[in-house]
Amino acid sequence: MMDIWYASYGSNMMKDRFLAYIVGGFAPKSSSPEKGCRDLTLPKEDEIISIPYPLYFAKERSKWGDGGVAFIGTAKSNEEYTIGRMYLIKKEQFFDVVSQENNGLEVTIDLNEVEEKGFVDIHSGWYNRIIFLGRKNGAPIFTFSNSNSLNTIDFYKPSTSYLSVIAEGLRELGLSKEEIINYLLHTRGIKEVVSKPRLIEMLEEESK
Repeated sequence: MMDIWYASYGSNMMKDRFLAYIVGGFAPKSSSPEKGCRDLTLPKEDEIISIPYPLYFAKERSKWGDGGVAFIGTAKSNEEYTIGRMYLIKKEQFFDVVSQENNGLEVTIDLNEVEEKGFVDIHSGWYNRIIFLGRKNGAPIFTFSNSNSLNTIDFYKPSTSYLSVIAEGLRELGLSKEEIINYLLHTRGIKEVVSKPRLIEMLEEESK
């Protein structure tokens, strides 16, 4: 079975949260259990990645409650980037993760086509665009997002609990508290409605 890198950029940057998608069960601060993958093998490696697409938060409600969840834009940017954590997993595990992120929708993905074209849209779910980001140590890097362009999106502030899981993932990647605050403060869905003091307050509320 082929190994691929899955580049996460939302709550899956927190390792314990992502592992719920692999082995099943409840993730930290999530209200519903995950099905898990058919192959329960843990990731062989993980590391930080800079993704050349802008981060934003959208959708009014998810399993995290009221508030937006993370996506990346459809167009590459030379000025904006998204911090991610990529995991080296089996190709089949990636398919299962994509399915779980889309409420169990059955997915069929030709990764060779994704690599050749740069992206492929697979269905009408929230995370319906599979994106090729390059290669690392011979293995291809893929992520997923929504296929709608930024100028058609209604941005929504994420819930405090969801945002705190993202912040914990960034902390695990080595970012300082100030770096995390400044990074999140400039994302669509947050920058329009949340001040720096309020963002600090939101994250401190969840850490108590």
